[in-house]
Amino acid sequence: MRTLRIAAGVEAASLALLFLNLSTVHLQGISSLVGPVHGSAYLVTIGAACMAPAAAGSGARWRAAIPGIGGLLAVARIRGRTAQAPPTTHAAPGGSHG
Repeated sequence: MRTLRIAAGVEAASLALLFLNLSTVHLQGISSLVGPVHGSAYLVTIGAACMAPAAAGSGARWRAAIPGIGGLLAVARIRGRTAQAPPTTHAAPGGSHG
């Protein structure tokens, strides 16, 4: 889950930086550096979402494939799903002792 959060953040930030560069100075050096970072973060986001056990059956894996914000959507979906899970209680063998 930690890898997914980091990759999703890098993916979203790098896309924002690419759009900012495109809409302002449009320097080729920034595009050449940040473009591969964004692409790699996108692939890591998809891979991490596919490998996360909490993503199974939650739709997080499909959300991760949305470029730019998919990783953040997947993280939010997994967090929402784990927050809704009922707490587990562990009873001592033989009942409670009091």
